[in-house]
Amino acid sequence: MVPVTHLSDAPTPNRAERDADRHRKTGFGSWLREIAIILVSALLLSLIIKTFLVQAFFIPSGSMEHTLEVGDRVLVTKLAPGPLSVHRGDIVVFKDPGAWLPPAIQPKVNPVQRVLNDGLTYVGILPQDSGEHLIKRIIGMPGDTVACCDAQGRLTVNGVSINEPYLSPGVRPSEIPFTATVPKNYLWVMGDNRQHSGDSRYHTGNPGGGAIPMHNVVGVSFLRVWPFDRAGVLRNPGATFRDVPAP
Repeated sequence: MVPVTHLSDAPTPNRAERDADRHRKTGFGSWLREIAIILVSALLLSLIIKTFLVQAFFIPSGSMEHTLEVGDRVLVTKLAPGPLSVHRGDIVVFKDPGAWLPPAIQPKVNPVQRVLNDGLTYVGILPQDSGEHLIKRIIGMPGDTVACCDAQGRLTVNGVSINEPYLSPGVRPSEIPFTATVPKNYLWVMGDNRQHSGDSRYHTGNPGGGAIPMHNVVGVSFLRVWPFDRAGVLRNPGATFRDVPAP
């Protein structure tokens, strides 16, 4: 006859085994919660920084060579304009004021990669591309009169000729003559690689006479972070505009 084992007779784990099993389960759950909290906090912090303080941008063209090369990544402070002011000589990222950029050609990527890229760009982990943004140098502030060229082929701002050390080697200050007075709340911007820059000079028929609205400015570029061998601070060439009088 086969003996019957009653429930009360079945072997049961001792207390130490039960505690160890409970610790393993709660320990793993706690670890997952901590990882989730860290990831969510990092994403929120990155989004806050990108929205209010700093944003990364990717340089897609040679209009700012050799200050900025194709493929460079830069950081932009969003405190200017705003709590901080912008100045002549600053390198600014701004939204296309209208028809400055050709229609963007979207690269072919699979849907998963597109969602991932868009999400990481939105929170500020990946740099923003130039789909609707441009990067140029401020030459004229509101009220300034910018013209080219003087007898030596230099730009003038409010009648003062300026020497521009940031221009790409061999590049002329402008290959076309122009005179423009910058309207209130607008900026006159130009690339450092003048003969390969579709800047304010080529949009004089637009509202603002080629100048861009101040509210289109995303911020001022202050640091080149990639590639590492070109990393460095993007300084304002204050001496270039030192003798320019107020308009």
